Amino acid sequence: MTGCPRLVIAGSHSGVGKSSLTLALVAALRQRGLTVQTFKVGPDYLDPGHLSRVSGRPCYNLDGWMCGRDYVTRLFAERSADADIAIIEGVMGLYDGSSPASLDGSTAQIADWLQAPVALVVNSHGMARSLAALVHGYASFEPAITLAGVIANFCGSDSHATLLTQALQAANLPPLLGAVPRNALPALPSRHLGLVSATETSWNAALIQQLAGAAEQHLNLDHLLQQARNAPSLPPIPPAPPIKVIANGTVRLAIARDAAFQFYYQDLFDALEQRGVQLVFFSPLEDKELPAGCNGLYLGGGYPEEHAEQLSSNHTMLNSIREFCNSDRPVYAECGGLMYLSQGLLKEEKSWPYVGILPSWTRMCSRRKRLGYMEVTLQQSTLFGATGAQLRGHEFHYSELCNYPLNNPVWEAAYQARANRDGSLHDEGYSSMQVLTSYIHLHLTSSPNALDRFLSVLQEVVSTSEHKMQR
Repeated sequence: MTGCPRLVIAGSHSGVGKSSLTLALVAALRQRGLTVQTFKVGPDYLDPGHLSRVSGRPCYNLDGWMCGRDYVTRLFAERSADADIAIIEGVMGLYDGSSPASLDGSTAQIADWLQAPVALVVNSHGMARSLAALVHGYASFEPAITLAGVIANFCGSDSHATLLTQALQAANLPPLLGAVPRNALPALPSRHLGLVSATETSWNAALIQQLAGAAEQHLNLDHLLQQARNAPSLPPIPPAPPIKVIANGTVRLAIARDAAFQFYYQDLFDALEQRGVQLVFFSPLEDKELPAGCNGLYLGGGYPEEHAEQLSSNHTMLNSIREFCNSDRPVYAECGGLMYLSQGLLKEEKSWPYVGILPSWTRMCSRRKRLGYMEVTLQQSTLFGATGAQLRGHEFHYSELCNYPLNNPVWEAAYQARANRDGSLHDEGYSSMQVLTSYIHLHLTSSPNALDRFLSVLQEVVSTSEHKMQR
């Protein structure tokens, strides 16, 4: 059983300020001396980075659609076991997810699975008794969801907060847990659908103190803590699949991680290390070449378009990665990593040459190219499984391949991707030799067979290398 106090911070809809409020709450709880374990609902990479900085602990994603109930509940139990409280930031509105007809993929689904009370963040600007009508709908819409109370963001004044409190009390609804005035929280820069990355935000002690102070002043922290402590114990978690451990330290995986490449799930790093893989981080922006002695290469997503000039001018790194891709060692590149392996980037009538392995340029679009969950069926044997294996992930990007589909006999579409939203199919995941590139961010840790397949390929590289040395 796990009795970790827990609380979901959800929004009535996107844009109500739940990310900033969650950060403020975490900062205030840490200032009170609590160990806070943070989680983020959905596939987002950006908010976890900020939550990690403010909490001082890695943040983990909980995604019902990509990962399934067993994985979500196990990950939560394992990572919150030594914490005083778990704070779970929601995604979009409380009931928004992968389906318009069910809880699937929503914040509410995670709250249901974890039996976690929900603090509902609402934009209260221009509202009085109408707040009660809105909260009534959210509180009664799904019986499995328990609203702990309401946080009124963008509140006008103390008298406005009093009206909101009275409206909720008169309707016998969950109480007001906080009234946060406009501009009470420090402004955090944003891009596309959320905050900019944590590496681009000046997370210094003064900023964190400002957030904590705002939470102490405008939130009822004692009531929030009590609601979190009232969460019931969870049933025993299902046993985890057995882990295939590789001899410790014999496999070295180079992973690009800097301001240009930063979109990774922390649980993947954990799973790789549990299996004995040595993770070797490097910077395509700053380093001159790949780390020596690595058996595989992982280029994650990020913002290579924001650093195009520096990436393109680092010729020794480009050559090093190009040579690695031609060495028949496994290379996996997704989204920003795919862009980096392409011929280069076309942006604002300028061109920036990149690694040049993928036989297509990428170009930035004026509008978002694709967003949504994807189910992938392998059309050929890849780094992650045999033909017919299925994986889940998501896609979100503003760039596109100039040659789509690729018209090159050396490169084949490794995936058939099915969009969860409308069921449409398209080819994806381009593969040649041991190189696999895709715009889709796969969640590999919740697919142990895929992860084991990738590790077996890495181990084969090690074995082949050792055999050559013995000869």
